[in-house]
Amino acid sequence: MIDRQKFFAVARLNPFNGAMTQGQVDGCNFILDSWEASNISSDLRWLAYMLATAKWETAHTMHPVEEYGHGAGHPYGQPDPETGKIYYGRGYVQLTWKTNYQKMAALTGCDLVHQPELALDPKIAALIMFDGMKGGMFTGVGLPRYFSATADDPTDARRIINGTDHAEDIASIHRTFLEARR
Repeated sequence: MIDRQKFFAVARLNPFNGAMTQGQVDGCNFILDSWEASNISSDLRWLAYMLATAKWETAHTMHPVEEYGHGAGHPYGQPDPETGKIYYGRGYVQLTWKTNYQKMAALTGCDLVHQPELALDPKIAALIMFDGMKGGMFTGVGLPRYFSATADDPTDARRIINGTDHAEDIASIHRTFLEARR
């Protein structure tokens, strides 16, 4: 079990710069509750990296959000010819592309292809984040490659979600969440 009092005492200072909104606290608590219920791993580096990713990808809200601009200017921001849906970023990890929505539909049992907005449901978003990041379902590489008995690489772990975009920023946030957990 995660000592929430200690966790929030440290997390408020950094990475939240001294203050958290109630929404951020609630969002962190939901992710922590989901982590504890999942039994996905005992490696707290995984949890810290997921929290860091969620913080960055949700514009620091810690709640599943829609991508700003709904994918405008990106190929995934165009309506799909079969479904008419646009598979722009949603959730804790900003799930994009129809193929990823299809993979996550199979994982979650939800029709994310025809109802991509379901990726905004916190329960579904947490499952997508946990299993997608663990299994490398977004880019082909997952958490075990970067955090294991022989690896500790929060900078290159960004490749799990989005190449090296803001890799150092997220690695820094990861370190603060890891410290908050200890």
